[in-house]
Amino acid sequence: MPRPPVERRLGSAIAALGFKPSGAGSEGEVILSLDEAEALRLADLEGLYQQAAAQRMGVSRQTFGRIVESARRKTADALLNGKSLRIEGGPVAIGGGPERARVVAVPRSDDDTVAEHFGFSSSFALFSADSDNNITSERRFDLDRPGGCGSGLIPALAAEGVTHVVAGRIGGGALRVLGSHGIAVFRGASGPARAAAEALLGGKLVDSAAAFEQPDSAEGGCRGAGDGADLVDDVVGVGQAGEQHLVGAGGDGHPPVEQPVHQTRVQA
Repeated sequence: MPRPPVERRLGSAIAALGFKPSGAGSEGEVILSLDEAEALRLADLEGLYQQAAAQRMGVSRQTFGRIVESARRKTADALLNGKSLRIEGGPVAIGGGPERARVVAVPRSDDDTVAEHFGFSSSFALFSADSDNNITSERRFDLDRPGGCGSGLIPALAAEGVTHVVAGRIGGGALRVLGSHGIAVFRGASGPARAAAEALLGGKLVDSAAAFEQPDSAEGGCRGAGDGADLVDDVVGVGQAGEQHLVGAGGDGHPPVEQPVHQTRVQA
């Protein structure tokens, strides 16, 4: 007996549930399920990468890929062949599901203050928070060289479950790639890294657009960066005692279970 499909989460209700070609009559009808419409919203309207969009819907990356592929094919059929489009059905629920735990990444200097520039940083403090936004754990996440898109830093942070980045300055390319991974960015921070994370979690930190920098040279070529899956599948972290722990995305596209090590080093 086939397994029932997993219920997919919608961020909000779909505003319009039907479209018809103008002028001549319709050449048929295409039915787009509600989860297919949501996949279009996340991938094509919000511009999320598939891993981030899959997490929003509560499905695996592979399942999301199949949903969005079907949705695009149906939409193209309706638009190019003069068919009406009706949106209905599908195993969905609006909202709901467990809230994703917050993990705040802060680029750090040697004295544990917020590093001046995200793209020049090779060490990050990761702060995990509970449902009351209290910090429950802190760990380091290091690169062998300064970060940026070309180093695989951003997809590796996403694989670590990072939901927010607090930084001093950051380039426009990195800002876009972080957003496509579903990671919110707060710019213009300074002072101790932990205090900056606590300010964000307490709702006291305001994003400063003045800390936005258009050039992407510091970010390792962010202009053309993809979702980075090829950069993190085989990345290995090294713990304090030299143990190896996978920190990239697993074969099913899901981040691995967090390992109980205090420090993680990603070999770029």
